[in-house]
Amino acid sequence: MEKILIAGGDMRQVYCGRRLAEQYEVSVIGFDGDMLPDDTAEERTEKCGYAVLPVPPLDENGCVSTPCFSGKLTVSDVKQRLAPHAVIFAGRVSDELCRLFAGYELLDYMEREELSLRNAVPTAEGAVQIALEEMPVTLSGEKVLIVGMGRIGTALAEILKGFGADITAAVRNAKGAAKAALLGVKTVCTKDMPHGYGLVFNTVPSMIFGREELSRFGKDTLFIDLASKPGGIDLASAQELGMKVVWALGLPGKTAPVTAGEIIAETVKNMISERGDDHVR
Repeated sequence: MEKILIAGGDMRQVYCGRRLAEQYEVSVIGFDGDMLPDDTAEERTEKCGYAVLPVPPLDENGCVSTPCFSGKLTVSDVKQRLAPHAVIFAGRVSDELCRLFAGYELLDYMEREELSLRNAVPTAEGAVQIALEEMPVTLSGEKVLIVGMGRIGTALAEILKGFGADITAAVRNAKGAAKAALLGVKTVCTKDMPHGYGLVFNTVPSMIFGREELSRFGKDTLFIDLASKPGGIDLASAQELGMKVVWALGLPGKTAPVTAGEIIAETVKNMISERGDDHVR
C-alpha cells in the first residue's frame, strides 16, 4: 500500500492531510507538533509513494515552504521520505522545483479545472470580506467594477448582487459579456473602462491598470487585485498617485483554510484515481 506524505505548507495542507487520512495512510513533515492532523503519524519509517507539497512549494531560500513550522524543511528531507517511484503533487510547479526533484514525476494540482472552479467561491468571499473591512461605506448601492468574468469574476458578481451593489463587468470578448448578461450585470469593454467606481476588483492576470488607467479613478477608489503574479495593477504608479490597492493573493488559504485544504485533498484524490492508483487503500 502506497503512503502519502504531506510536506510543509500552511493550514490548507493541515486540513488537506486530515481529509486524505480518511482514506489513505498519511505522514506529515514540516509542521510544529500542535499543527498536525489527529489522524496522521509524524514519524513513519516507510517510504511514501506520493507527496503533497504546498502552494507555493518553495520559499525564497529554495527550501520547502513551511509557514507552520519553526524549523527548516529541505528538499533532501523530503526526498529521504520518498520511494524511488514517488509521484509529487504540488501547486504552481516551477522549473526550479522540477530541477530539485529531478527523477520524480511532478503534477500540478493548481492547473486542475475542478480545483479552479471550487476555489473561486472562497476567493470571491475573501475578496468581499476585504472590501467590507476596508471601505467606509456599505456595499449596498455602491458602484462596483469587476474586471474579468471568469470563474472568480462570476462568483464575485453573484455574491455582490446579494449585497445590492451596482455592478458593472469589464469584459474582453463576447463570452464574458454573455456570462455577465446571464447574471443581469452591465458590461463595458476592458479597453474603454469608465471611472466613477468606488470599488474595483481585478481578476485578469495581465497589466490592466497602468498609470494612465489608474489616473481616471478617484483617490478614494479601493482596488482589490485578485490576479496571480505579476498582477494586473501597476503598484508603483498606484502608490505615486495615492491610490489604495490591496493585492490579495492566496485568499482561500487565508480566509477559508479548511475549505481550501479539502479542495486540494479532493483534487489529489481525483488525480490518483485517474492514474489508476486508487488501489493504494
